[in-house]
Amino acid sequence: MDILSIIVAVLLFGIIVLIHEWGHFFVAKRCGIRVNEFALGMGPKLLQFGKGETKYSLRLFPIGGYCAMEGEDEDSNDPRAFSKQKVWKRLLVVVAGAVMNFVLGFAVLVTALSVCIRKDSGMDYALYSTTQIAQLAEDASSYKTGLRPGDTIVAVDGAPIFSDFDLMYLMQTDDDGVFDLTVRRESDGKQKKVELTGVTFPYGEDEHGSYLKYEFKVVGEKKTVWTTVKRAAKLEVSYGALVWRSLGGIVTGQYKLNDLSGPVGTVGVIGDAVEGAVNDAEQGNLDGLYSLLMLVVLITVNVGVFNLLPLPALDGGRLLFLLIEAVTRRKVPAKFEGMVHVVGMVLLLGLMLLVTFSDIVKLFA
Repeated sequence: MDILSIIVAVLLFGIIVLIHEWGHFFVAKRCGIRVNEFALGMGPKLLQFGKGETKYSLRLFPIGGYCAMEGEDEDSNDPRAFSKQKVWKRLLVVVAGAVMNFVLGFAVLVTALSVCIRKDSGMDYALYSTTQIAQLAEDASSYKTGLRPGDTIVAVDGAPIFSDFDLMYLMQTDDDGVFDLTVRRESDGKQKKVELTGVTFPYGEDEHGSYLKYEFKVVGEKKTVWTTVKRAAKLEVSYGALVWRSLGGIVTGQYKLNDLSGPVGTVGVIGDAVEGAVNDAEQGNLDGLYSLLMLVVLITVNVGVFNLLPLPALDGGRLLFLLIEAVTRRKVPAKFEGMVHVVGMVLLLGLMLLVTFSDIVKLFA
C-alpha cells in the first residue's frame, strides 16, 4: 500500500466523520443552539479559526470529531444552550449525525450502481439480482421440499432478507449448510417454509441475472433509474443488518478483539481498496472502484448504526436520556448525565486504544 492510498484512505475516513458531525452542527444551528466548536479529529489542535460564535478546528488524530454545543454536558444560563431547548429539538440534533451517515451511504450506493454496474456482452441492458427464484431443477433437494420458480425468499433461518446481499451472506457464512427458508409464493402471496440443503457456490450471471449455483437461479431486474434507487435503498438496509448482526456476534463472543478494527485498521483496509481500484482502472474495469465504494458505504452505515447504540458517550446514550425525559416529563440532572457520559467516554477511548494496538500489531505482522 503506497502513501497515496493512505492519504486517500485518511481523507475518505475523514469525510465520513465530517458528514456525521456536520449533521449535528447543521441541525443545531437551524434550531438556534449555540455551537462553541466544530472539530475534525481528536487530540492536539493543528489549526483553528473562528467564524461568528463558533471555532473550527482540525486536530492531530483522524479518529473522530465533535460538535461542542453550549450546555451539552453542563448547566448553562445561556437561553440558546442545548439543555434549554425543547426535547424534540434536542432529539433532532442527536439523531442528525447518524441520519447524515445513512444519507451519505445512500448517495454513494446510487453513484456506485449508476457508474459501475454495466450490461454484460450480448445483452441490451444491465441487470440487478433479486431474491425471486427464476429457475430450479425438479431433481433439486429444495424442489422436493417445496421450493418453486416464482417464490421470493424473505427469510433464511429466521433472519429477514432485504436483498440478494443478505441471501449470499447468510448462506455463505452458515456452518452446517442446512437452511430453513421462508418464501412468499407468487400465486397467492402466502408464506411457506422450505428446507434447503447442500448448496454450493460460486456466484455468477446469465440471461436471468445473478444466480446461486447449483440449486437455483434468481430473477434479474432491469437497471433503470427507479430500480437503481430501489436497489440502493435495499442494499443500505442490508448493510445495516450486517452491522447489527456483527454487533450481536461481538456480544455473544462470536468475534474476538482480534477480529475488530479501529481507525488504523479501517484506514488500512480503505487504502488497500484504493490501490485495488487504481489497478483495476488501469486495466479498464470498474470492479475495484465498485468494491471501494461499497466499503465506504459499509463504514458510513457502521458509524451511523454504532452511534445510535444506547451506550454512554454515544449519540444513542444521549437519545436514551432524552426519551426518558420525554416520557417522564422530567429532565435527568445534567451533572448525573454528564458524569455517565464521561465514564462512557473513558471506557470507549480505552476500547479504542486496545483495538488500535491490535490494528498496529496486525499491520506489522
